[in-house]
Amino acid sequence: MGDITSLREAIADLVYDGATVALEGFTHLIPVAAGHEIIRQGRRDLTLVRMTPDIVYDQMIGAECARKLVFSWAGNPGVGSLHRFRDAVQNGWPRPLEIEEHSHAGMANRYVAGASGLPFAVLRGYVGTDLVEQTATIKPITCPFTGEVLTAVPALNPDVGIVHAQRADRAGNVQMWGITGVHKEVVLASRRSLVTVEEIVDELDPRPGAVILPGWAITYVAEVPGGAHPSYAMGYSERDNDYYQAWDAISRDRSAFTEWLSSHIGITA
Repeated sequence: MGDITSLREAIADLVYDGATVALEGFTHLIPVAAGHEIIRQGRRDLTLVRMTPDIVYDQMIGAECARKLVFSWAGNPGVGSLHRFRDAVQNGWPRPLEIEEHSHAGMANRYVAGASGLPFAVLRGYVGTDLVEQTATIKPITCPFTGEVLTAVPALNPDVGIVHAQRADRAGNVQMWGITGVHKEVVLASRRSLVTVEEIVDELDPRPGAVILPGWAITYVAEVPGGAHPSYAMGYSERDNDYYQAWDAISRDRSAFTEWLSSHIGITA
């Protein structure tokens, strides 16, 4: 496992129409290039899962890849709304989008349950919110030991989990550091996985606080320098704030967005 291949070949093998796909990353190490390749390959009817969907999911929704979004917070970080996401929910363009909303803690615990082979997770995080009434996958549960009423959420086991990292060795072992979010959990929870990396090296040298994903836990590794842009990869690139700002105007207008699809992704919507 942890086979090294190209991004195009990995997406072609892993992502199929109707799949549940998680592209995870929190501010840092977001697998944007992988999302663009999914658009380029014309995948449809996907259930997209992510704790904090930002502009790459906005782009995938606008390109008609998604039928459902499972998420906690969504937005263009530091800028404002995701306008392709809003257009899909409010106006059904380019197609209607079903949503399933959770809290950050709920989503993280769902990944942990999935990675642990458990059917659900239990937490206190939804007390005092109206998400219980709005989301069918949030249920009260009574502790058998104390009688306390808690909240249960089902495990997340995506068909495909995709993350970005700094490095991999030639055996397919991955090393990442900085803000690593739920990278480890989504890879372990998913039935199959892809890690795009900045570079492939002969040997992974020690890094303080680094996380190692062993090759046996990963389906594919693809070398994609700059694959997190416009987010950043600590030690390799900086966040492209201008891109996030520019996306706001592009995403507000359907014509500007379809022109972006043609000029930047190479497809005609």
